Amino acid sequence: MSAFTGTGRLARLALRRDRVRLAIWTLGSPLIGYALAESVASIYPEEQNRLGYVEVANSSVVARAFNGPVASSDLGAVVVTETYLTLAVLTALLSTFAVIRHTRQNEETGRAELLGAAAVGRYALLTAALVVVVGANALAGALLAVAFIGAGLPAAGSVAAAAAIVGVGLAFTGVAAVTAQLSVTSRGANALAAAAVGVAFLLRATGDVLGQRSTDGLRLDSAWPTWLSPLGWGTQIRAFGDERWWVLALPAVLLIAGVAAAYALAERRDVGAGLLAARRGPARAAAGLLSPAGLTWRLHRGALIGWAVGVAVLGLAMGLAGHEVDDMIADNPAAAEAIAQLGGGDELVDAFLAAMLGLFALTIGAYVVQALLRVRGDESDGILEPLLATAISRHRWLGTQVVGAVLGALALMLLAGVTTGLGYGLAAGDPVGWTVELTGAALLWLPALLVVAGVVTALFGALPRWSVALSWAVLIAFLLLGQLGAALDLPQAALNLSPYTHVPSVPAVDVTVLPLVLLTAAAAALLAIGLITFRRRDTPT
Repeated sequence: MSAFTGTGRLARLALRRDRVRLAIWTLGSPLIGYALAESVASIYPEEQNRLGYVEVANSSVVARAFNGPVASSDLGAVVVTETYLTLAVLTALLSTFAVIRHTRQNEETGRAELLGAAAVGRYALLTAALVVVVGANALAGALLAVAFIGAGLPAAGSVAAAAAIVGVGLAFTGVAAVTAQLSVTSRGANALAAAAVGVAFLLRATGDVLGQRSTDGLRLDSAWPTWLSPLGWGTQIRAFGDERWWVLALPAVLLIAGVAAAYALAERRDVGAGLLAARRGPARAAAGLLSPAGLTWRLHRGALIGWAVGVAVLGLAMGLAGHEVDDMIADNPAAAEAIAQLGGGDELVDAFLAAMLGLFALTIGAYVVQALLRVRGDESDGILEPLLATAISRHRWLGTQVVGAVLGALALMLLAGVTTGLGYGLAAGDPVGWTVELTGAALLWLPALLVVAGVVTALFGALPRWSVALSWAVLIAFLLLGQLGAALDLPQAALNLSPYTHVPSVPAVDVTVLPLVLLTAAAAALLAIGLITFRRRDTPT
């Protein structure tokens, strides 16, 4: 029997299991790319505006750290600069999660051992996961290229930009193949892969910050740390500029090296084991673990700390960038109008800060979805039934999970307000005043996050089998409607479907209480539906 026997059937099984997730991935990324391309194209339609953008973006430390270099003054280059980070990080995380879900998670839950009892080769499970993820990246990339072309961008640059995103996905597919061999748990493997994404971002940002500008300011040559990062390789392709197609060989080499290393590591371990020994816990458990609240904190604290670090860094950077807004969009009424639409006010800086808090709220909505969907994982993995066999009621268990996710979201929004206010205040000369104001503004987004928590809870209670896919689909819909809908001139009826649309964009506008009360009431109704339907159905289902 070959080491690859059964790969085809396992690949079909993975496609069957992930058909909804893969559909959202392969269609969602091109839709986001198209929406962002249309939005950016409406902001920078004229060559003069784009020249000013390139000059400021390549000279701003904050812009270079987050967006990277601008390849040229071509419209496509500006579109890529504004969309690359979002699409690249999303693709990297989706690729790593998918590989680990079909490798390490299968071993952790015992599925791999059952499959191994049949005519399945040692490398079949890993190879099937790689085939599915590489295929998903290729399909999403092809559709992304079509989306960019459909937005009116040149074909060659569109293909290069899409290939850059696909390259990021392939590179981190190889990374995830290795981390799946190292950790004994899927959480540990995902954490290692996510850490690799974070290190790649820091290397790229460092290289771009240390890069040298050309004399005319229209070209930025990144320093050597950028070339150590898969995220940096994507920017060095220079889509819509002087394309360097040979850079695409780098992620392919990393994928091949990662797969070869994963095969070698798989030979040296038992099924279900990891090469990194699991740490033994203390001899006695902490007293707090005897309660659902203590257990919830213990399970979520690692993810919450990771999110807090990311929010703090981004908050400071966005606050500092707020002081450069006037320079970055000088003499560009379209850009000013777009920021005003996102922020909801006429004062440019206030609108920018309000828009940033809205983006933080939407991003932290992903934390809420991630934290609450753990309940579905506990149910499907068989962990929930032994818990409910104790004196813990269903309402108490699920309610504790919801409270934990909401408190985590509250802490992250507070941190976003504090750091954004501090960053802008330090640049503007009033750190205390701006910190207080933006912290209060950040708290106003909590009702929208409560609605997100209510949607996930209701889906878990009423449609448990579909809750994971539908929860992420709803969040993506909120992104497209709440943040990009105004820029795309969608009808108000569509915009109103997103809870983020109804939150007053302080400090750009005054506070209105009624929308916040209605959002809170809607969240309470959704949470009640989730609790009632969960109580009345079987577990697992």
